[in-house]
Amino acid sequence: MISQIHEKVEVLMPELLKSIQDLVSIYSVEGEATDNAPYGEGPIEALDKALDIASKLGFKTVNIDNKIGYAQYGEGNEDYLGIFGHVDVVPLGEGWTYDPLGGEIANNRIYGRGVLDNKGPILANLYALYALKELGIRFPMPIRIVFGTNEETGFKCVQHYLTQEKPPVFGWTPDCKWPVVYGERGRGLIRIVNHTNKEVFYNFINDYILSSPSNGVKLGINVRDEDFGEMIMRGYKLGVDEDGRDYFQMSLSYPGAKTIKELGDIIECHLPSGLEYKLVHNWNPVINNKDSKYIEPLTQSYEEIMGSRLEPVTTTGGTYAKIIPNIIAYGPSFPGQNGIAHLPDEWLDLDDLLNSTKIYATALYHLRDIL
Repeated sequence: MISQIHEKVEVLMPELLKSIQDLVSIYSVEGEATDNAPYGEGPIEALDKALDIASKLGFKTVNIDNKIGYAQYGEGNEDYLGIFGHVDVVPLGEGWTYDPLGGEIANNRIYGRGVLDNKGPILANLYALYALKELGIRFPMPIRIVFGTNEETGFKCVQHYLTQEKPPVFGWTPDCKWPVVYGERGRGLIRIVNHTNKEVFYNFINDYILSSPSNGVKLGINVRDEDFGEMIMRGYKLGVDEDGRDYFQMSLSYPGAKTIKELGDIIECHLPSGLEYKLVHNWNPVINNKDSKYIEPLTQSYEEIMGSRLEPVTTTGGTYAKIIPNIIAYGPSFPGQNGIAHLPDEWLDLDDLLNSTKIYATALYHLRDIL
């Protein structure tokens, strides 16, 4: 059956590419909210197109308040396996060689905003499931392909989803890297605000941050754990707040060894009089059991297609797994592929697209016996 699944995926590749081009042609950057388009006209147009593609493939489709929607294979609304991607994109930006909305194919690649992040990968999952459906393969519970519309600017779409639907028993988001990504670091955006003279402020920033290793050792926050490794300070920024006060802002990419409150308390202990610590925003670390029954079939599926075994890893990135319980990140970027998604000439290699779709189809097939 595995060989039949792979053959079916190969047959479907031209149709998948056409669907990616259709979806990429939609300018789905967040815009002004209206009554019918909570995140702007572009994201809802992309959601409608994704659901239309899924409906034409024979899936049941559901639109949840024009914020998020899904295609479902199988009956039932209780337990389900969920695959969560998004159809909104970052702004197009400058410097493109290819039309950012064109989905042009050259050099064995497809180019365009969203081909990798995340229109191409979520459609690859849709067509992977379609291949199984066409081969008559059934599952003990429904499988959902979920299309979010606010991933790039706040995750509000999946937050709304959870007010209407229960979480999946398991699933993934194809919005990171191979192989299985079982954990994501915490992300804390913090500020040091100046209420004193500039000399005290700048001396502290220079001494404790800019001239310090990025693990935060001078601040006493150089924590580490087995899953994530050591703290990383990054994203440095100087600014002036709404009250006219100078501030220094940075992101803490932190392991689960301490909470963001504990880290903030440590930083405050090092601040001289007149400087204030503020937490601007935070996402807690997410860690899943890498030895769970669901992880090994996904690891094996990658090995079957790519010929090498890669053990589950963690990431410094942030995906829907921060919000949706019981899901992990799984693909689509292969080892060595970094910094493609938000740049000009965003691309997806056609061989990678084929292999990814085969991996997703294989993983779904292997999971049906343990769902």
